[in-house]
Amino acid sequence: QVQLADSGGGSVQFGGSLTLSCAASGIIFSINAIEWHRQAPGKEREFVAQMSSGGSTSYADSVKGRFTISRDNAKNTWYLRMKSLKPEHTAVYYCNAPAIETQKGVVYDSWGQGTQVTVSS
Repeated sequence: QVQLADSGGGSVQFGGSLTLSCAASGIIFSINAIEWHRQAPGKEREFVAQMSSGGSTSYADSVKGRFTISRDNAKNTWYLRMKSLKPEHTAVYYCNAPAIETQKGVVYDSWGQGTQVTVSS
């Protein structure tokens, strides 16, 4: 069984930093990409950042220059480094894998359980 576990959220003050982690577990042959999304209170879930299997990255305009996605291949873990945080960054952050190739075939649209980020002014 393939699972994504995201962690690293917490409460920080304005201007602080946090690094979120997304760890993939199970018998995994490949993951085409990892995305980070977030959902703020009363709002719809939105895209934050993506890293492809080749290492290319893309970001929502609202986080460019402030958030950085990276990975540790040996650990099957991806990270979202967030700096200069503002209250408007408060949300539950989720990692997502659009497709994971496993020994039993491709698993589509896997999500982590979410990790809360709260930024106070």
